[in-house]
Parts: sequence; C-alpha cells; structure tokens
Amino acid sequence: MSDRIMPTPTPETAHFWEGTRAGELRLQRCAPEGHVYFPPRPFCPKCGSRDVAVFAASGRGTLHSYIINHMKAPGMEPPFVVAVVELDEGPRMMANIMEVAPSHEALELDMPLEVTFERLSDEIALPQFKPAGGAA
Repeated sequence: MSDRIMPTPTPETAHFWEGTRAGELRLQRCAPEGHVYFPPRPFCPKCGSRDVAVFAASGRGTLHSYIINHMKAPGMEPPFVVAVVELDEGPRMMANIMEVAPSHEALELDMPLEVTFERLSDEIALPQFKPAGGAA
C-alpha cells in the first residue's frame, strides 16, 4: 500500500474509480448539449441536466500548466511535477507528470501527454500523465 493520501470514492465518483482500476480514464458527457466535464458529478455543471453518460476518454491531452514541487508530500519524493492537463475531450484535470525529469527544460507547455495509472491499492489507481510516445 502506498503512503499517498487515498481518495475516497463516493456513489457519484464510483464509475471514475472503477475505470481507473481497469486502466481507463472515464469522463461524463451531457446528453442535451454534448458538454464533456470533469470532475465526476451526477449533473452537467453547464446546464444542470441529469441526462449524462459515462464514456471512456482517449487518455490523451496536453500540458496546460505546471509547477515543480520541492516540498515533501505523503508518498511523493521531491522534486515532482503537479500539472493541469487539458484533455483532448476538453476538460482539464490535475495530475502528476511521470516518466520525465522534473525540470523546466524537460517540460514544455502544450506538450502531448498520455494517461498512465499509479496503483495505490487494490481499489485505487490514480490517473497520472506522461509524455506521449514515451519519456522526453
């Protein structure tokens, strides 16, 4: 078991965590407007509709913003990258960037990324991202 802080799945987020365990990044789409959103919730944050569907995302995105953290954090050895990833489907999510040096030389805004999963326990796998096509 990891020293990382463990997320607590709820009924509203169960589909997301089931997906990460299966190696899938799952998002939700509003049926009336087609708006794709994250984080998970039982209604569209744009129009309020409860007519939403869960789907498997591509797992691809780009680096929108990042920091290089130099402070200790549970289960993480500094330095490490905390990023905002803009998913190809539109939403943005926070994640760590793995398999790349935590340096400004190795990280470039808009660089293509792909999802990878960090297994914390039998129940929880965190979606993280790495440079698309391998390490930079």
